[in-house]
Amino acid sequence: MDLFRKKSIEQMIGQTKEKENGLRKALGGFDLTMLGIGAIIGTGVFVLTGVVAATHAGPALILSFVLAGLACVFAALCYAEFASMVPVSGSAYTYSYATFGEFLAWMLGWDLILEYGLAVSAVASGWSGYFQGLLAGLGITLPVGISAAFNAEKGSVIDLPAVVIIFLIAFLLMQGVKESTRVNNVMVIIKVAVVLLFLIVGVSYVKPANWTPFMPFGFGGVATGAAMVFFAFIGFDAVSTAAEEVRDPQKNMPVGIIASLAICTVLYIAVSLVLTGIVPYQELNVKNPVAFALNYVNQDWVAGFISLGAITGMTTVLLVMLYGQTRLFFAISRDGLLPPIFSRIHPEKQNPTQSTLIVAALTAIFAGFIPLGKLAELTNIGTLFAFIVVSIGVIYLRKTKPELKRVFRVPMVPLLPILAVLFCGYLLISLPANTFISFVVWIVIGAIVYFTYGRHHSHLAKKGEGQKEN
Repeated sequence: MDLFRKKSIEQMIGQTKEKENGLRKALGGFDLTMLGIGAIIGTGVFVLTGVVAATHAGPALILSFVLAGLACVFAALCYAEFASMVPVSGSAYTYSYATFGEFLAWMLGWDLILEYGLAVSAVASGWSGYFQGLLAGLGITLPVGISAAFNAEKGSVIDLPAVVIIFLIAFLLMQGVKESTRVNNVMVIIKVAVVLLFLIVGVSYVKPANWTPFMPFGFGGVATGAAMVFFAFIGFDAVSTAAEEVRDPQKNMPVGIIASLAICTVLYIAVSLVLTGIVPYQELNVKNPVAFALNYVNQDWVAGFISLGAITGMTTVLLVMLYGQTRLFFAISRDGLLPPIFSRIHPEKQNPTQSTLIVAALTAIFAGFIPLGKLAELTNIGTLFAFIVVSIGVIYLRKTKPELKRVFRVPMVPLLPILAVLFCGYLLISLPANTFISFVVWIVIGAIVYFTYGRHHSHLAKKGEGQKEN
């Protein structure tokens, strides 16, 4: 039993050319950048900024975003090099298959399933909260039973808005990737405009005195805050799952990954400065800190636009993360490690419609019925693990496969990949201990699934057995 059997990069690229597995190539560099912004700007800027400032970082929230952003920048450069070499769906799962072999690839893919699934469920729950707040402003209140996840004391049974938005997004994705990106592009323009509106209006209300003390919780608070706001950056990973639907992926994938992350990092830092400059950090422990800040200075009309932007922002996050989850399932299933239904392509729409429906149903169950207070932490630990593996993979392939064509090359190897590992590792150990326990349980379940199903159905294993018989 060879747990470390690998697919060559040539084999992977060959897979994408098989007509029966072919996805529609419809995306360019602009589409990828907008997908990245769509996935990155959402819950992080509209929700997490206030909580982290009030409970962990204070005005030094900007340093938390800088620290998390640096970790992501270093990792994004490594992703970009892999994307230029291996333009195949599956993100870090695909990259590790070519680098470290099947078993680690499966475990990383299983880890990413957790990342995307919980991210979709968590954001859907946040979307529901903002949506119900908007309805309340119009004088509409949903019955308690369908307004939140199951809670016997409060009488709630299901978070129906969260379930509905997931299935609506799934229906949009089933229409085709180009159609989905058009809707995403429009919503991204709206939410970026709303963020810029906040900065333009809010900057005149900034009081530098609110930035003192700058680091009330010490650097430990900044590091913990960085581990939490890291959730805000993980969307660029979803860009790499689109590889097989991109025109000229070797060129456009690095552009989409790096450009989207750079734009969003600048916006996050600017929002952090203005937000903590308007409102004393102690008062920011609210679910809608950006809108709250504008209400704080009596700019209620702008606050209304902010709430609309928050709903739009979280909608695009849902779209891109659900898209990334379906393409991850597609890649793993195509290798035989998951049932074939997840890699079946609709003959006309050229996308995995059945898989999209199944994934939507699974994430809707979590979003609709289960309280999701710790989802951000679980999502973060999975993502950090993936970033570390990809960064190590760049160093490994530079040593073992220096002849491979790399349209984009990470500068200063091995320094930058090592920095990615160190930054991500530091954020990883800053997470709570119970998060590690939950993660280990998930990994153990993944190993069981591999040894009971994946190992026996692996296409690579079957091909090796056939060659031995011959």
